[in-house]
Amino acid sequence: MNPQVPRRRRRLLIALTVAAALITTGCSAGTAKVDPSQYRTIPASSGKAVDGGVITVAMTPGLAPNYIFPYPPAEANGAVIGYDLMWRTLYRADVDGKSNADTSLAEAPVYGDDGHTVTITLKKNDWSNGKPLTAGDVVFSLDILKAAVAASAANWAFYTPGQFPDGVTATASGADTVVLTLEKAYNPAYLESLLQQLVVLPSADWSIATAGGPVLDYTDPANAAAIYTFLTGQSADQSSFATNPLWQVVSGPYALKSFEPTTGSFSLTPNPAYTGPGEHKLAQVDFKAFTSAAAVYNQYQAGTVTVGRLDSSYSSKIEDLRKKGYDVYAAPAPARSDPLVINFANTTGGFDRIIAQPYVRQALQHLVDQPGYIKSRGVYNGAASENYATVGLGSAFPPAFGDKAPYPFDPKAAEKLLTEHGWKVDKAGTVCEKPGAGSGQCGEGIEKGQKISFTLASASSPSYVGARDLAFSSEAKKLGIDVKVVTKSLNYMYENYTNPGAPANADEWGMQDTGPLVMTSYPTANGAFNTDGSFNLGSYSNPEADKAIEASVFGSDPKALSAETTLISKDLPVLFLPTPDNLIVWKSTLSGPPETFEGLLKFIYSPEQWYFTEKQK
Repeated sequence: MNPQVPRRRRRLLIALTVAAALITTGCSAGTAKVDPSQYRTIPASSGKAVDGGVITVAMTPGLAPNYIFPYPPAEANGAVIGYDLMWRTLYRADVDGKSNADTSLAEAPVYGDDGHTVTITLKKNDWSNGKPLTAGDVVFSLDILKAAVAASAANWAFYTPGQFPDGVTATASGADTVVLTLEKAYNPAYLESLLQQLVVLPSADWSIATAGGPVLDYTDPANAAAIYTFLTGQSADQSSFATNPLWQVVSGPYALKSFEPTTGSFSLTPNPAYTGPGEHKLAQVDFKAFTSAAAVYNQYQAGTVTVGRLDSSYSSKIEDLRKKGYDVYAAPAPARSDPLVINFANTTGGFDRIIAQPYVRQALQHLVDQPGYIKSRGVYNGAASENYATVGLGSAFPPAFGDKAPYPFDPKAAEKLLTEHGWKVDKAGTVCEKPGAGSGQCGEGIEKGQKISFTLASASSPSYVGARDLAFSSEAKKLGIDVKVVTKSLNYMYENYTNPGAPANADEWGMQDTGPLVMTSYPTANGAFNTDGSFNLGSYSNPEADKAIEASVFGSDPKALSAETTLISKDLPVLFLPTPDNLIVWKSTLSGPPETFEGLLKFIYSPEQWYFTEKQK
């Protein structure tokens, strides 16, 4: 899991998340056509490992961390430092979403016959202060998570009211055994995807409500709430991140050495007590904050960055990077889609009534030129793939329509949909001529003379975001649809353009583009597209979608998730855009298991398994 992705946006990876649009930066990433298939292979581990060396990791521009406690309150609106590097989740996912047996804290869960009990056996692990990591720590972590969502449903990005951790009771039946009792029987794959997000916290050191205070019984909800309030309060003091003894008790491969509040850059040093894979050859890992993709690329050019991601608009520079002594891997992230999120609650100009019409959403999707964007040297330069489903490319739970576009780029089809439903299409401004809810009419609540006009909030980075949004706006205007593109920083959009987190701003945006939506290893849309989902950014609501999500989360039908994916993807709660390749770049003198570099596609960092093959100057 990404230590730099905002807690409220982890579901949306919002790699989500980097630099002004390529067409406005004045910085050219080159014009040479690129064939990403040439860079689909990661070299095997090689060379003799040498001890020591410091690596510099390029963080996603604009997403520097500002919090350290793994379950921060929603109002923190930022990224969590060292997530999953200092504190491990109960199960740690690989890039394909499966739990990694070597890096997880527990053996595979065992389910009771009725599906209402789950037994989890912990491996032998210690905290950095020498205390054992126990079943009590897992119980503590779940109780603190319950306190977090009780304070606000928005305090955990994976929470849907009435679902996990609601109705889940954890008990320690031994020092290394946890039993979960479930009011509802979950699909095992879905439950395990949630346990991959459960950060295990040190109960012996964190069960306090005041500095130096007594250890509290965290199973009492009132005490758990007080503990949560104290820990989040401590985490608000950025200047004490590296000195507060609370944050020095870690279970992961690293501990925090330093943090720069002004930039968000930080340094990690090895945790000697860590018992997972890797020999800790590196002496230090520095995460460096950047403000733009251009700045990241310049640092690769200068040789000062060791490893990280790079905006896909720089795909034409791959050979230049290789000549500079870097290896490059290009591939789309698993379980990822790139959506234009629709705001169904925006009442400005009657937008909510217009966008509620399925034919309008279909017409707008017909205006998204996915093949053209991919070929364009001003957008993807060939380094992207078409995608029309929430679960992304190559999913084990594909929609019934497969890779075929339900609503392919076809402006004539878009115009036909509008005219057949009572609109007069005119480049100067398309208006509703036939109001009403009957056949051939515009739809319920849409008034005569109504125009289709809305604001599209476009993230200032990555660069392809602005380019594709302007291309969509241009195509829409040819049909008299006024799409006003406004550029905002990622952090501004995360804070202001989410209906669950900032409902007062619902009328300020009609659509938004912040980059990718990345699902969990079991890629249900639960939480994102069900009516009461805590991360339903645009207030999408469809009773049939709710039923399909319910079936995939709680049912045992192996085809339920594909059915959910088909229904939701065709109903268009968002408009689908191409999925760009991620460019993973690292110095050729840095080596390690290939899967650890592939993990960077989903911001899974494993520097404890990396090593230099020659002494660093």
